[in-house]
Amino acid sequence: MIAPRFIPCMHLSAVRVGESSVPVICTVPCRGTFQDMAGRRPSGVFVLHIAYLLCGIALCLPTAKVLDYDVDGGRDRDIFDINEEAGLNLVEGDIVLDERQTRNSIIGDEYRWPKTIPYYMEDDLEINAKGVILKAFEQYRLKTCIDFKPWSGEANYISIFKGGGCFSSVGNRKVGKQRLSIGSNCDRIATIEHEFLHALGFWHEQSRADRDDYVNIMWDRISAGKENNFNTYNDTTSSSLGVPYDYGSMMHYSKNAFRNGTEPTIVTKIPAFSEVIGQRMEFSDSDLLKLHRLYNCTQGATFLDSCDFERENICGMTQGQEDTADWLRVAKADGGPNTDYSNMGKCTGSGYFMHFSTGTANTGGTALLESRLLYPKRGYQCLQFFYYNSAGPSDSLKIHVREYDTANPNGKLRLIKLIHGFPQEEWQLHHVSLDVKTKFRVVFQGTKEGSGPLTGGLSLDDINLSETTCPEFTWRVKNFTHVIETSVTNTSIFSPPFTSKEGYTFQMELYPGGRADYPGELSAYAHLVAREGDSGQQWPCPWKQITMMLMDQHPHIQKRMSNQRSVTTDPNMKATDSDSYFWDDPRKVGVEVPHTDGSTYFRGPGAGTAVYLTHLRAKSRDFIKGGDAIFLLTMEDASHLTVSQPLPSTTQQPITHPPVTTAPSDVCLNVQCMNNGVCVVDEGKAACRCVVGDDWWYYGNSCQYKGSTMDKTTLALASSLSVLGVMLVITIVSVICLKKKYKKRSDANSVVMENMSATQKP
Repeated sequence: MIAPRFIPCMHLSAVRVGESSVPVICTVPCRGTFQDMAGRRPSGVFVLHIAYLLCGIALCLPTAKVLDYDVDGGRDRDIFDINEEAGLNLVEGDIVLDERQTRNSIIGDEYRWPKTIPYYMEDDLEINAKGVILKAFEQYRLKTCIDFKPWSGEANYISIFKGGGCFSSVGNRKVGKQRLSIGSNCDRIATIEHEFLHALGFWHEQSRADRDDYVNIMWDRISAGKENNFNTYNDTTSSSLGVPYDYGSMMHYSKNAFRNGTEPTIVTKIPAFSEVIGQRMEFSDSDLLKLHRLYNCTQGATFLDSCDFERENICGMTQGQEDTADWLRVAKADGGPNTDYSNMGKCTGSGYFMHFSTGTANTGGTALLESRLLYPKRGYQCLQFFYYNSAGPSDSLKIHVREYDTANPNGKLRLIKLIHGFPQEEWQLHHVSLDVKTKFRVVFQGTKEGSGPLTGGLSLDDINLSETTCPEFTWRVKNFTHVIETSVTNTSIFSPPFTSKEGYTFQMELYPGGRADYPGELSAYAHLVAREGDSGQQWPCPWKQITMMLMDQHPHIQKRMSNQRSVTTDPNMKATDSDSYFWDDPRKVGVEVPHTDGSTYFRGPGAGTAVYLTHLRAKSRDFIKGGDAIFLLTMEDASHLTVSQPLPSTTQQPITHPPVTTAPSDVCLNVQCMNNGVCVVDEGKAACRCVVGDDWWYYGNSCQYKGSTMDKTTLALASSLSVLGVMLVITIVSVICLKKKYKKRSDANSVVMENMSATQKP
């Protein structure tokens, strides 16, 4: 039998990367025996024709030497799913209570943390989890006034460790070392943000006192013994901080929480929100509003500025004094663009951007647009904006900073980046890294360099500036809605290869129609790639964290709910059913694939998830704008996270006693707590913590007894009647005694009167 040959078949998918349109190639070995009955090999044209017929126009994949790795095990598990499988029996699925805490005890300043929270990352944490924890901290800094610092001896701090699941206490328990677990499969950024919101003082959204006004709890669909997870809090002891009920909260259960079958346990009274509840992407606006109110936040710690030019004051920006033309606030420009990027022309009476008309400017003419004064704290910033170029090919946009110091009280211009090139008929996303350490302004300088069209110019919209690092790479997928709707399941597209500053090259693989058995999902994987002749890299690739973010294109960076997943290259990880290292040189463990320039390169196996994001969520918010999706990709060195976090030299003592946790322990193995009670470890001894409702409670060593307000009322009534009866008896006895007493006095008086009468007779 003659072994079959494998002929690569190619499919080109038009996508856009940064400022240029790049076709993405997907290949597959098309299995077949391309020999006729006489054993002759057919012509090359015939082979390619057969290959085309067999592969069609579908997006095709290479057959890799090493199988891809799914970090979620192919399952979309929520926090309570992870904890249930770990055998944890926690309050509401992920909340640890201590001996002093009832379910409704969070109101009060004493439970708040300082705005800068000390933390310690334990050595047992996975390296990928450590990296994602740091990314979660960056989101807190960007969107709130909450900051985090390595523990340096403070009396109270958060110890982050790898427990059996994902869980936290609620509020600052003032116990010294307060533990927060980020276990296996808990390393999603939203999961980590969720647990830290608990630590900051927040319960689940569906536990609010007004919950039943917005959702119906289907009690008959809840797994036996889990009903207490759907209790609500009394609004006199747990505050919603005046914020309306939020279906989109990161703290809301999903519709299928603790179900006993296939039907949802939570049904929203507004059906449109059925697929909204339970989102695990990012903070909602209401999540942030409540956090701001609880901690009196006025601004994000690393946020500097944002402008979509909807207001006439253009966010305090000014026209430069030394220019010869102006940037104008318009809703449409001759020669393009026809709409802004914020609203894409959808909203009447809004949709403005800034435009420098090069068509009407003189050659050499410039226009300067300067931001308001900004005061940096970190010494590094990321400037992000959308840019539309309908000017001449020689016209340019320059990004400067005007820095102020004692030597330059009026500011000194410093060029950061020059952007030029042929016009592009679309808004393009740009990132510019800054390194400013003194008071400054950002300056956009448009210049008409030479002759060009009589219409058109340079346009700016949706400017954001923050003290964060910029993403390294941008992958723009054109017509993404169409791609999702027409892609066949288990077919994929690839980003172009991107090379990090350390010389490692990688690609993102995306299944728009989902992997097999995952219809309705986006699936995403990261691959290392290499070319023949590449050198200087260390193999297996050591501790590089690759992050794949689908950008929420909301105009304001603080209101974005982007979806991201990260994977980290563990040099010790072995491939499934193989002695090969998973993250080894792609020339050893990968397959050879063609590049768009006609050359070839090697692509290693992919690591990622089949459940990156559902199609329903991908079509929500601004994930797709103008038909396009934007993926922000980074590869960062995580090797420093393999080293233990230093311990402080001195430590303050907490003012209260050690914590009691509901984490599993051997001493609880033989203790049975009845009526859904939870066994906790209190100073090395097992104790049952009993379930408490709004008007009922369990008590006893094993939570075997039940009490209620009705019992109290009955007891109080009986006690009152008993007291009343005793008082009545005392009253009657007193009356009788007094009656007898007065009767004796009366009889005595009668005798005296009779004697007096007898004496007075003659």
